[in-house]
Amino acid sequence: MDGLMNFDMNLVVNSFPLLLIGAGVTVQITVLSTAIGFVIGLIVGVARISNLRVLRMLAEVYVEFFRGTPLLVQIFLFYFALPVITGQRIDPFIAAISACGINSGAYVAEIFRAGILSIDKGQMEAARSLGLTYPQAMRFVILPQAFRRMLPPLANEFITLLKDSSLLSTIAVAELAYVQRTISGRFSIYEEPLYTVALIYLLMTICLSWFFSSLEKRYNPQRR
Repeated sequence: MDGLMNFDMNLVVNSFPLLLIGAGVTVQITVLSTAIGFVIGLIVGVARISNLRVLRMLAEVYVEFFRGTPLLVQIFLFYFALPVITGQRIDPFIAAISACGINSGAYVAEIFRAGILSIDKGQMEAARSLGLTYPQAMRFVILPQAFRRMLPPLANEFITLLKDSSLLSTIAVAELAYVQRTISGRFSIYEEPLYTVALIYLLMTICLSWFFSSLEKRYNPQRR
């Protein structure tokens, strides 16, 4: 109670523009990482159900590695270890998007795999009997149906990645959590920035949940 009574509203008001800039960077990283993860996830997800054993094994190794190791470790690998191997310094923003995107791809791959397998095999057989090639059948018949079922888990992955982006403050990416740490360190005040950042994250996740819920109702009219 005493902490709330001593709440420095002036600090919150003065630092709010900086926090909004940090929130914008957070959203930008999340969108770009999700886009990368979506492409990787689609390719790896299809590879996971491929008839080619080599493709299945490679896809499984990728998924198991990036799902089985912490995102923070992967961020450090991209930012600290990779430059040692390549001899080239990596920009923190590029390292952030790469690590988050590849990590997300492992989870999205499983979402795609489960979504595709949830479609009755007769759909593929019918498409092939009509003269469609396997890629055409996947694109025009299987994936559109699977996508409707994948919307909820894809939404969860997007929101999870938004919150996990706070780990990027460890490599000095100027996202929301990093801005909060900078403000707290500069003024030696921790409660106000933390409360404000928590509120901003909450508002962003609520807005995203509402957006994806509306999108799901649009593509799944029976769930209205």
